[in-house]
Amino acid sequence: MELKLECQQREPGSKPRALRRSGLIPANLYGHNGTESIALTLSAKTAETLVKQASVNNTLIQLNIPELRWRGNTLLREVQIHPAKGWLYHLSFFAVAGQDSLDVEVSIQFVGDAVGVKLEDGVLDPVLTQLQVRCAPDNIPEVIEVDVSQMHLKDILYVSQLVLPEGVTALGEPDRTVVTVIASQVNAAAEAEAEEQTGTPTESESGS
Repeated sequence: MELKLECQQREPGSKPRALRRSGLIPANLYGHNGTESIALTLSAKTAETLVKQASVNNTLIQLNIPELRWRGNTLLREVQIHPAKGWLYHLSFFAVAGQDSLDVEVSIQFVGDAVGVKLEDGVLDPVLTQLQVRCAPDNIPEVIEVDVSQMHLKDILYVSQLVLPEGVTALGEPDRTVVTVIASQVNAAAEAEAEEQTGTPTESESGS
């Protein structure tokens, strides 16, 4: 998914607090020219809509700055929220033009009904819901689908076993658990009771 957004260059000397009182949200663009940054503003309403539609470090945003005649694809890098009042405080964008690859976070979506859930009284237990991957700027997956239909009770799926889109590489430790099928509470209690009934007697029970 790609979104389009227009921002205005922030006037030199403008105070962030005054901008927010006038219905504007301060923002910055990085990565367009080395270590330089551009101070921007956008309306609070536009910013709120953007945050609802875009995912941090995932969604491509075509950013347009008319005063600078600059237009390019960016990622929303950071969303700052006021800790006490809960409203938007500041946004940061990162230009991806000229980048061979990007490190982004992608949501994991589990599909299918696990055998261990349908037939073996298990419960699907997701451990990871986001995965950091490396890919080209024009090849950012919206989600990573993980088929769990063949998973049985006590099966574990690791990062190294994920089937990723072409050109997408998982970052981090490959032996991290993505999802497992665990026994339900009722099933686990039944197993514990069965083990107690078939367990080895204690010394007091054996009369020694």
